[in-house]
Amino acid sequence: MRIEIMAGPPGSKYYNIFLDYKISLTGKDNFEVFDEERFILLQNIQDRGSLAGAAEAMAISYRKAWGLIREAEESVGFVLVEKQRGGKDGGRSELTAEGQKLLEAYLELRVEFDAAIHKITKKFFHRLNDQPLLR
Repeated sequence: MRIEIMAGPPGSKYYNIFLDYKISLTGKDNFEVFDEERFILLQNIQDRGSLAGAAEAMAISYRKAWGLIREAEESVGFVLVEKQRGGKDGGRSELTAEGQKLLEAYLELRVEFDAAIHKITKKFFHRLNDQPLLR
């Protein structure tokens, strides 16, 4: 995630510098259980109703999307996505109650992180540029 705060006025030495950060959940041995890509995938599954549609929206292969979900489910130890094979009307995928809960908690966390990091980053760049912080 990139915080888009101008680091300084045009021409200043920090003008083209931005803060990047990410939120990830890690398991044993620092293995990333959930990173931003997996949360976006869950959001797209919820919005589109299928793993294939979610993969298409993210411009990744169905195989990669399926692998990301499978790895995450193995790491957390519970099912995140219920899949129904295709038929006359095609397949469907939807988040389980636990998958929905995880996504909602992440989205709330993201809003809180973004607000806090925006404030902190603004203070940081003002300090670098010796500018008074306007509130």
